[in-house]
Amino acid sequence: MKAKLSRIFTGSLDIIERVGNKLPHPATLFAILTLAVVLLSWIGDLVSLSVLHPVDQSKIIVRSLLSPDGIRWFYKNMVANFVGFPPLGLVLAVMIGIGVAEGSGLFTVLIRAMVLNAPKRYITASLVAAGILSHLASEAGYVILIPLGAALFYALGRHPMAGLAAAFCGVSGGFGANFLIGSIDPVLAGLTQSAAQILEPARTVNPAVNYYFMFASAVMLVFVGTFVTEKIVEPRLGRYDGSAEKIPIDAITPLERKGLIYAGLSALFVVVLLGISVIPENGVLRDPVTKGVLHSPFLDGIITAIAALFFIPGLVYGIVVGTIKNDKDLMKHIIKSMGALAMYIVLVFFAAQFVATFRQSNLGLVLAIDGAQLLKNIGLTGIPLIVAFIVLSSFINLFMGSASAKWAIMAPVFVPMFMLLGYHPALTQAAFRIGDSVTNVITPMMSYFVLIVAFAQKYGEKQGIGTIISTMIPYTIVFLITWTLLMVGWMLLGVPLGPDGFLFL
Repeated sequence: MKAKLSRIFTGSLDIIERVGNKLPHPATLFAILTLAVVLLSWIGDLVSLSVLHPVDQSKIIVRSLLSPDGIRWFYKNMVANFVGFPPLGLVLAVMIGIGVAEGSGLFTVLIRAMVLNAPKRYITASLVAAGILSHLASEAGYVILIPLGAALFYALGRHPMAGLAAAFCGVSGGFGANFLIGSIDPVLAGLTQSAAQILEPARTVNPAVNYYFMFASAVMLVFVGTFVTEKIVEPRLGRYDGSAEKIPIDAITPLERKGLIYAGLSALFVVVLLGISVIPENGVLRDPVTKGVLHSPFLDGIITAIAALFFIPGLVYGIVVGTIKNDKDLMKHIIKSMGALAMYIVLVFFAAQFVATFRQSNLGLVLAIDGAQLLKNIGLTGIPLIVAFIVLSSFINLFMGSASAKWAIMAPVFVPMFMLLGYHPALTQAAFRIGDSVTNVITPMMSYFVLIVAFAQKYGEKQGIGTIISTMIPYTIVFLITWTLLMVGWMLLGVPLGPDGFLFL
């Protein structure tokens, strides 16, 4: 029976891998979807497809993008669709700060300090927490922390694969959680805002809209990840009897420690300045009319604060340790981080056209209204609806690794649909983040999966994709159950998901 289940499972994974490998490049996929929207808009116009707006009862008709007006609209707005796409500017701005913090070495030394200074009994929890925190950097978690986790466990006489798994579950499995706002938050918020504006053109979504839930999720996943590692994964792995060479783990040097202290003080200085601008009733970044914080310049421009919290400590650290000696070094780090965005910028161009055509044709609105009515008719609302959406997101993630690419496709459909059912875009986004995260550690479609296999093979040549997946499946199952329960509890309590991130409209 066990062998039969193993064959079924292996066969299922083979199917997933084959289907995923046959998917076109995400940019090509968006180009195909844009053409599909254009064709569907023409068909919808031919059959006079229309719905009544649920708010003002106005008639919404599908507009053909193959009509003279449609062709003129696309020709005139192609560039505007691209440069006006909300995630583009947000990501480019925050990457200036992240590039400095990453290029100066601040992220790397922070991860090492966090892991190496933890007491041995808390080393697993520290690895998971460091993995979650590593989302602030683009590659540090995958490239630095995961092999460091394996080497650290090996040095402590524990199975290196358990250390690799603990780090991997934090870096990738906990991708939708964090203790701070990271680079993925403005990307997803921008996509959510674009989707919400299909229904409500004035709707805005700030990058911190899921922050309370993200922070609580991060705390929960540290405990859950530690439990799974020490009680399920490590006992299953048993004693490591390989002959891999032990890799020396460099301690934090006095100069690096000095850099960390000064970087910490500079970060505190930025926080104090932001506090002075927001906490007093007459704070300059509060709303000048209502004196409120929720709809204020502070939250509207939160990306500026995020960029500053990366840029200034990164700059200070680089100056102290010598990785930034002049303005040329500074610009080199920023340019390098921007260079890594080349594929993202190409992806955004095609994704922007898809979202814009979806909105201009009115197909998004028609689909959202009809879809919401269908869900009402079958009675799938409330907690069952959100749980079903989490499961759907986790399943789609098995075939398509990029979170931003998936959300760019899913958001224009589900965000307006759920808004019509009364749910805030923040809730839809949070549910997607859960589903998108939990299967990251078991899908070969995740961009760094092959790299993880390479790290594992240092401790055994026979350890391949199947080894990684079988080791990580307990995290997927337990994360999916506990994280979904956290969301259910959150909904029952009616607690906001973040600043201006309500559960219901």
